[in-house]
Amino acid sequence: MIDTHAHIYSDKFSADIDKILGDAFNAGLKHILMPNIDHTSIEGMLELEEKYPGKCLSMMGLHPCHVDQNFEKELYIVEDWLSKRKFVAVGEMGLDLYWDKTYKEQQIEAFKIQAELAKKYQLPLVIHARDAMAETLNVLEEIASDELFGVLHCFTGTVEDVKRLEAVNFKIGIGGVVTFKNGGLDKVIPHIDLSQIVLETDSPYLAPKPFRGKRNQPLYTTYVCDRVADLTGKSGQEIEEITDKNAYDLFKIDEYLKK
Repeated sequence: MIDTHAHIYSDKFSADIDKILGDAFNAGLKHILMPNIDHTSIEGMLELEEKYPGKCLSMMGLHPCHVDQNFEKELYIVEDWLSKRKFVAVGEMGLDLYWDKTYKEQQIEAFKIQAELAKKYQLPLVIHARDAMAETLNVLEEIASDELFGVLHCFTGTVEDVKRLEAVNFKIGIGGVVTFKNGGLDKVIPHIDLSQIVLETDSPYLAPKPFRGKRNQPLYTTYVCDRVADLTGKSGQEIEEITDKNAYDLFKIDEYLKK
């Protein structure tokens, strides 16, 4: 099983990160993909990758909540890192209109710049979209090309949204929300092709039932997998095999590990 999105470098894990990762890998988790946030998260992320080679894999990008009037300085850092070494994806990036709409236009500009970086380095784009599904889809459809592909992580949209994403070469990341009673994904998952799904936790956020409201961790990918299995009539092993293949193909993990 692969957790395709986990902020395990977060200070919420500072006291017990080795136990958290040990529990996950001992339970059979193959890889944990780490999205970057801004320049302050890079050091901790790369330290974990070095400590757990082949297990913890790094992305490089600028999170929309950290886009402000000086976002170009952050993107210079992102591009510099992308030019120096391999990463498994460009991200986490995207649009977030939940907390503040002040920098909406800057977020859109940063989105398009990072999409160009993903194309340049032939990497998947890992998109964050909160209270911004329509805007995200509109931008993606505007810039769509055969060279642009990726995943919209923490997906909470509709079947129609999945179809629009599929049309522009994007998959969906399914996390703890799939286990929530009113999460809405029970109406989506049974009606889409499983080739569109990768699993994630978004640790330390959005823990699945029965841990909702507590700190999330990569080990809980298993609860996400089991819920997707329940919704599709498949076994947990089948969902694991399908989503692992999707993740390996999307993120080119085998190629990345040869770096």
